[in-house]
Amino acid sequence: MTGDITILGAGVAGLAVAHELLRRGVRPEIIDPAGAPGPHCCSWWAGGMLAPHCEGETAEEPVIRLGGLAAGWWRDAGVEVTQSGTLVVALDRDRSETERFSRRTIGHDRIAEAEIAGLEPDLAGRFDTALHFASEAHINPRQALDRLWAGLKKADVSIDCEGQPKGIVIDCRGLAARDCLPNLRGVRGEMVLLRASEISLRRPVRLLHPRHPLYIVPRGDGVFMLGATQIESDGRGPVTLRSAVELLNSAYALHPAFAEAEILEIAADARPAFPDNLPRIVRKDDRIFVNGLFRHGFLLAPALAGMVADLVLDGKLPELML
Repeated sequence: MTGDITILGAGVAGLAVAHELLRRGVRPEIIDPAGAPGPHCCSWWAGGMLAPHCEGETAEEPVIRLGGLAAGWWRDAGVEVTQSGTLVVALDRDRSETERFSRRTIGHDRIAEAEIAGLEPDLAGRFDTALHFASEAHINPRQALDRLWAGLKKADVSIDCEGQPKGIVIDCRGLAARDCLPNLRGVRGEMVLLRASEISLRRPVRLLHPRHPLYIVPRGDGVFMLGATQIESDGRGPVTLRSAVELLNSAYALHPAFAEAEILEIAADARPAFPDNLPRIVRKDDRIFVNGLFRHGFLLAPALAGMVADLVLDGKLPELML
């Protein structure tokens, strides 16, 4: 079955839908004016944490439940998944943040100083208590996008920069779809990519803070991704001085060795979100829209891709349909 389904957008949502359709025997066409995934799409700047329980601190129940499917889906798609958990810590002055985070989440064990040192030797002696979410995982988003795109190309799926949609149209354009979805808004996130040869981390670490929480994700070879701010804005311009200082100060607070890190990249982008921050599948104007992934792109794209495939191929109405 070829040419009967057109996907608009080649970010994580569009590529995940295309992969899921291809897996079920349907070869879609993809249209994106910017071409293959790269720095132009917000997926490129993601943290890649598959951390549904940690996200449950502020997210609704579907994020936790559906996000639990992500690690297996990405692994089946040929993406390297590191499933060594998430470590959540706080400085002594912010100890109450650990208690609050613990009350609002599930799936964690409270561990003491010796256990922290066993999990992350370079954090030995820096924190006397932490929360360990052992089942959580992370991926490298850029490698994941490249892997999906390579698999699609191998199956003769192409990205057309100027084509006309044909057949069933699945719109995965992110914020660009506000011309059809006026209640979509932008949520700006800023990140820093560092190389720090003097410190090693095996898993994502979240440093809690009442105003400036930080997560840091190891990417291998001494490279770390620091993120991310969450600002109600669709601005995609350069990172502000304030945000950069907050991120870098938080990294230094986690471990002073980050003071000697090289800054490889510092960037910002805007993520699409609906008012309740839950993603939606919307039928409107003869299109199926997949949008509103907010900060959960790599976590929830697999579940939404499955729902879209069920809708298009079997007529099954999705749970997150609007």
